[in-house]
This record gives sequence, C-alpha cells and structure tokens, in this order.
Amino acid sequence: MDSTMPQFPIDVDDAAREALVPTGRLRAGINLNNPLLVTGRDDDGDPTGVSPSMAAALADVLGVELVFVGFDRPGPLADAATQDAWDIGNIGDDPARGEHIRFSRPYCEIEATYLVRSDSGIESVDEVDRTGRSIVTNARAAYCLWLERNLEHAQLTQSSGHDESAAWFVEDEHDALGGLRPRLERDAERLPGTMVLPGSFTTITQAIGTPRARSEAGVALLDRFVAAAIDTGFVADLIDHHGAAGLSVPASG
Repeated sequence: MDSTMPQFPIDVDDAAREALVPTGRLRAGINLNNPLLVTGRDDDGDPTGVSPSMAAALADVLGVELVFVGFDRPGPLADAATQDAWDIGNIGDDPARGEHIRFSRPYCEIEATYLVRSDSGIESVDEVDRTGRSIVTNARAAYCLWLERNLEHAQLTQSSGHDESAAWFVEDEHDALGGLRPRLERDAERLPGTMVLPGSFTTITQAIGTPRARSEAGVALLDRFVAAAIDTGFVADLIDHHGAAGLSVPASG
C-alpha cells in the first residue's frame, strides 16, 4: 500500500507502550506460510500482505521502528511467545494458544472446510466426522487445533504442512483434507476428481497477540487499534489491495 498510513484516532499511553515496545522497536512475529495473509516480499526482502501491513500500521501508531520476525509455521510462532522473540504475533486466536498469548479482537476471518473426492458421497462438512473416515490436516494450524477438540468419530492425521497434507490425501487416500477454503480451492483446481465442500466446520479468526507475561495495557491498545482499522475500512482496503480473496472483515464489536 501507499507508505502513508491512515491516521487512527488512538492515544498511546505509557503502560501500553511499555508492554508492546519494551526495546523501543516493535518486533512483529509473522507466519510466512499463510499465502492469504503474506502474499510476497518487498525490495528489501520484508514480507508483504495483510498481516505485515497491519503490523506496519501499528508501528506507525506507536511511532516506532518495525522489525519482522518470520516463522515458517504458526506453531513455532506461538511457542516463541515465552522466548522474548516478538512483541506482537499475528496468528489465529485459537484457545489452545491462550495460555501464553493475549489476543486482540480479530481483524479478519477465514473459512475452514474440507476437500474430498467428488465420488466419495460426502456432500456436507457434517458428513465427514463419521466412524471409519480419516481426515488429514496441518499440525498445530488453528483449524487443526479446532478439529482436535471437536472431532468425535473420524480419525485425524497431522502433517508438517499443508502441501504435505495434500500429498498424503492423494497418496494415502484419506477421506478428507482439512484446511482454509482459498487454499483448498486451489488444490481442487490441480487435483482432478476432487471438490471443496460447501460451508465450513469453523471460521478461523486472525488477531494480534502479545505475550501473556506482558501488561494487559498492551492488548487493550491492540483492541482499540483493530477496532479503528476495521471501522475506517483500512482492513477491507488491505484485503482488496493484496488480492486476499477468501478473507472477510468481522464486525468491530
């Protein structure tokens, strides 16, 4: 986007600043392996997309330098909350991550659903969780964490990443591949005889987290920032600018 950030009407108090930028720089943990939220790199090699742009806008509000801390998967990003590796982490706000991370209200949403074979006889997401059926998905992704808590009958197999999940779906003949709808739709285009089921088994909300060991003043400011980013249309503009089809904007609440 244009380097000029919108002027969000947010007052930054000393407690929030101390909680979010104790080193004087905003270190933003980014999951580099979500193509909906990170869509490329700039000339300096920094990530670009909705998630990095949200971090940049927050750094502008705080009036500090931004430093990206990249992770190749969401699990290690969440783990680093206890390692003083980042000040904010842009990640799905699953309850399983709440022990060590405080989350802002969500700034975007993504449907999670299944890819199945067209001749499987499965026509809805509710039909996947049946005895004798198997689902393969990306370990420690927010939708995998949801499936761990909520599946009652189907067997869940966890891979080290979405591409591996897709390969196992084909090679091992699992009944369903669980993931984010936009990525599954791309899989369906390259895998003849497959289809993405309508509806979703859950909606993954993306938020801005901060280590739970920090003061609550930090996440209070994050809530105000996200609300302003939604209400001003900034998040919607980011989604449009970066071509992040499949993301939607939640109500600011």
